[in-house]
Amino acid sequence: MYRFTNKFLEVLLVHPGGPFWKNKDAGAWSIPKGELGPEEDPLSAARREFQEEIGTAIDGRFIPLQVRKLKSGKILLPWALQGDLDAAAISSNTCQIEWPPRSGKMLEIPEVDQAAWMDLEKARQKINSSQQPILEELNKLLKTQKQL
Repeated sequence: MYRFTNKFLEVLLVHPGGPFWKNKDAGAWSIPKGELGPEEDPLSAARREFQEEIGTAIDGRFIPLQVRKLKSGKILLPWALQGDLDAAAISSNTCQIEWPPRSGKMLEIPEVDQAAWMDLEKARQKINSSQQPILEELNKLLKTQKQL
């Protein structure tokens, strides 16, 4: 999701929940994302994952962005959508993880523990490096469409 504040582009990024990510900041943030369900189309999955991680249903004109391969080998099928929401009021779903690893103890954590609107400079510092090209593509696309 992106918006314009005083004519400046801002993007919504999320920080993963849980003890592993607790003290990590630079390079830990991400676009809202998740897994594609069986026989689920990519846009439906993107909308579902956004609602699960943010707690808000989204609608509007979705702009498909280039497919990206993350360092982990996962494939990202990102979309852009102009919108606005209160990042401080997110309500993420939860999941269970084994913590500490190999301990046999399960811990319930939020998938996302915070969200924030960031200008491109700050977003470049915070986002996972494999997702930085998404920011650049969005910036270039919006400049081409003369929204910036």
